[in-house]
Amino acid sequence: MSGSVVCVGVFDGVHRGHRSLIAQARVKADRAGLPLVAVTFWPHPAAVLRPAGAPKSLATIEGRVELLRAAGADEVDVLRFDEDLAGLTAEEFVQRELLDRLGARVVVVGENFVFGAHAAGNVEVLRELGSTLGFEVLAVPLESDSEPWSSTRIRQHLAAGEITEANRILGRAYVVTGEVVHGDHRGRELGIPTANLRPEGNPVVPADGVYAGWLDADGERMAAAISIGPNPQFAGEEHRIEAYAIDRTGLDLYGQQVRVEFIDYLRPQAVFPDVEGFMAQVWADVALARQIIG
Repeated sequence: MSGSVVCVGVFDGVHRGHRSLIAQARVKADRAGLPLVAVTFWPHPAAVLRPAGAPKSLATIEGRVELLRAAGADEVDVLRFDEDLAGLTAEEFVQRELLDRLGARVVVVGENFVFGAHAAGNVEVLRELGSTLGFEVLAVPLESDSEPWSSTRIRQHLAAGEITEANRILGRAYVVTGEVVHGDHRGRELGIPTANLRPEGNPVVPADGVYAGWLDADGERMAAAISIGPNPQFAGEEHRIEAYAIDRTGLDLYGQQVRVEFIDYLRPQAVFPDVEGFMAQVWADVALARQIIG
């Protein structure tokens, strides 16, 4: 590539901070008449460097690429993060991946960006390399006036069931995608059939509980009540994500890839005195989810 503006990061979730970075890179690219290339890494660097502590993902790599393009990148360059890439010095990484391959004239990163073997490179090192090798560096703060925007904070909110807080930092609804698989068909027997989701990739699954959201399947977008966890009403159930499409009947989604969007948390999982009490609560959940979704 003869020339480009390059933004570099893991960009997990492509949250508001990431999109602010890309927006500023977009301005640089438009002024220079150059394409904007987003460089991201897969798998997460921690999965190679610290496997035991590697975080779960906020989006599949396909979802990340789609979100980066929607945010303004002309191209998305997915670098496979392996031992070879991890072993490059900061200068080797810049020379091989950004200059030789992409012809970077401007490199845009977050203020806390680190790179190169043993994370020896930071923004200061990148600026020194830019001065030596002939490219401009722009470091962007990934925060608002009051708080940092970070993938770690999003994961913390999701783990606590704080879906509206997670969505606020994301700037969109949190999504889990996957295939609809057969469960034990108990919901169908009780008159409330659900899509039992086998998550794709290694996603962060929100805290156990009941949520209002959307089920996107078979080309349709349907309001949904979503249950996460083993249902304590029935002993021996597996941990699962189940979505009930509100006011829809006759759906057959087995084997299909679907998207589940989480909008709001309704309640924790609970045990009721009998099945009748359980079903009364389920229908109350459905009514509340319908009201929230609108």
